[in-house]
Amino acid sequence: MINYLLNKIFYALLTLFGVVTVIFFLFNVLPGDPAQMMLGQNEDSAQLALVKQKYGFDKPISTQYFYYLNDLSPISFHSKTETEYTYLRDGKYTAVPLFSLGNSTTVLKFPYLRESFTKQGKKVSQVLAETLPNTFVLAVSAICIALLIGLTLGVVSALYKDTWLDKLIQIVSTIGMSVPSFFSAILFAWLFGYVLHAFTNLEMTGSLYELDDYGEAMHIQWKNLILPAIVLGIRPLAVVIQLMRNSLLEVFNQDFIRTARAKGLTEFQIIRKHAVKNALNPVVTAISGWFASMLAGAVFVEYIFGWNGLGKEIVNALNTLDLPVIMGSVLIIALLFIIINIFVDIIYAWLDPKVTLE
Repeated sequence: MINYLLNKIFYALLTLFGVVTVIFFLFNVLPGDPAQMMLGQNEDSAQLALVKQKYGFDKPISTQYFYYLNDLSPISFHSKTETEYTYLRDGKYTAVPLFSLGNSTTVLKFPYLRESFTKQGKKVSQVLAETLPNTFVLAVSAICIALLIGLTLGVVSALYKDTWLDKLIQIVSTIGMSVPSFFSAILFAWLFGYVLHAFTNLEMTGSLYELDDYGEAMHIQWKNLILPAIVLGIRPLAVVIQLMRNSLLEVFNQDFIRTARAKGLTEFQIIRKHAVKNALNPVVTAISGWFASMLAGAVFVEYIFGWNGLGKEIVNALNTLDLPVIMGSVLIIALLFIIINIFVDIIYAWLDPKVTLE
């Protein structure tokens, strides 16, 4: 287990290094001057020069790349000269000095994702801390809906194979996989949030936290989670139904199932104790991929429903060319993919004793 985790961490660091390199050079070849975007219409030559010096935009692209790696690295090197970009400012870095050598100080710090161009110097880490939990709640809710309904319907479909009930479930799941999320979001928002609002009491748009009627305090509005969670869970729900049905049908043909039946176990006992657990491997694979994709790809659903999550923040950042927010979001999403993949491998070993972590 320890060797496996060490190998995974090593390859994770290589992957993150590749992601950092790609997103840095990808977004730095885009047209436009970041310093001008930060100043807007209030720019003048003196202010432009100060901003470029403060953020290192006046340096060659290779030097800016080193600065970016230095900002992200937990162990980084900083100049003692106040005019240098890498100067260890208290408001900029949260760091513990390790040792000094000449004009350079080596520190241990939290990764610095820089500041937003459009949010008046707000740190990207703060922007992500405010939006990522909302997306996480939405993704977990959608996955729970997909698992609870999908596993149940998948088992029912396998038990009643080739009957009208099985065919009906297959038709519904096929439609669920075929309909794009943005269309489902618009349809559900219009139907349940507008047409049937008097019966559902649901709103077309809304986020997890909203101001009260007096505009004084924030309150959790759980009802705003219902529609976006259902819409986001439709496609993984359809996938879970198909995978569970097909996997369960394969398991039913295994020798240990015939042995269990010969021992006199009821069909319910066979499904609960033997069949379902052995049929879950492909479902776990699909759900892990869908969960990571939801954290990264809930863009349309969040934007249509006005859900203040990471997806909506990415759309706003793309519209305003807020490059630090975009780069920080992509980096966090890549990290989440890696963590989820490691976690899924561990679940495999628990579900199937024949799987070893090597």
